[in-house]
Amino acid sequence: MLVTAGPTREPIDAVRFIGNRSSGRQGYAIAEEAARRGADVTLVSGPTALADPFGVRTVRVETAAEMLAAVDAAFDEADLVIAAAAVADLRPAAPVEGKIRKADAPESIPLEGTFDILASLGARKGPRVLVGFAAEAGDPVESARAKLASKNLDLIVANDITAPGAGFDVPTNRVILIDEAAALELPLMDKRAVARAVLDRVEALRKESR
Repeated sequence: MLVTAGPTREPIDAVRFIGNRSSGRQGYAIAEEAARRGADVTLVSGPTALADPFGVRTVRVETAAEMLAAVDAAFDEADLVIAAAAVADLRPAAPVEGKIRKADAPESIPLEGTFDILASLGARKGPRVLVGFAAEAGDPVESARAKLASKNLDLIVANDITAPGAGFDVPTNRVILIDEAAALELPLMDKRAVARAVLDRVEALRKESR
């Protein structure tokens, strides 16, 4: 099993970066729960303050490009992938090796897109079960269903980051589990409980596909 978690940091210079508020808690909870259930788990993690989960092989990365390389290295051996990482969609087009002095700061920083890791996995997933996440501002169902189809996912875990207790860097979450057949809305709960619910649904999907 392969799990991704946490944010990525895309450097502006040697000091500054573009990132997001993901704590990595949800992906770590999934990795730890999967290991508790007996899975052989590789966790590819962006920068977090969390300790490596017990019983999990953890690979630490910083940027979206590094996460792509680590995911590619683990993908062939995985028969289940849960992509919970909040990978940056944009990065500075020309990061500076040293530090940009305040007096020399540019008025704007040109950005470019990062590689879509999840879409690349969906294009070559084969018999694997592939789970993605969709963090939206507002009702996430419509956009999550579109992502489920366009990225060839079996399940997507969607949430409204503006809902109380369901945004980034909090210990709880309120999610909707969406597959081709149904959308199951879960109440606000601890991220460990969300991890159990996600893995229960994944196990059900695997049984249904056999």
